[in-house]
Amino acid sequence: MSVNRHLTRILMFQTLFEWDFRDNVDFNKIRDRNFAIYKDDVDIEYGKNTLKEIVTKIKDLDEKIVSVAPDFPIEKVANIDKAILRLSIYELLYSQEIPPKVAINEAVELAKTFGGDNTYKFVNGVLGTVYRQSEKYNEDEAKELNLTPIEEL
Repeated sequence: MSVNRHLTRILMFQTLFEWDFRDNVDFNKIRDRNFAIYKDDVDIEYGKNTLKEIVTKIKDLDEKIVSVAPDFPIEKVANIDKAILRLSIYELLYSQEIPPKVAINEAVELAKTFGGDNTYKFVNGVLGTVYRQSEKYNEDEAKELNLTPIEEL
């Protein structure tokens, strides 16, 4: 069986996005329903564990978004952008198995696929700033990523 991490990220993003709209629905029900559909194609363990961690750190992740993009209060950030950023900032800062380059590139791809015309620029700017402020920052890798500072958006 071959698992697809990109599809796993899409399901995590969609789960976070749906949860944002459905306050009274149990997060685990949304997650389990979404993952059951693709159970043979995704990394269920990685996806469920990552989502569990994101939910426990949701306040910290939202605070990180606001701290690097102060002109964008969290309630003004589009739900699609918020879901992508919560997932990718978690992977960028807390995941030991996902390289920063992968977390950022995957987030930009999600933004281009599911977001508006400027979503990928916003996501790239926020993640670039978060990455530069992180312990994982590597100048050579950052040059390869072509990151736009949030101030330039």
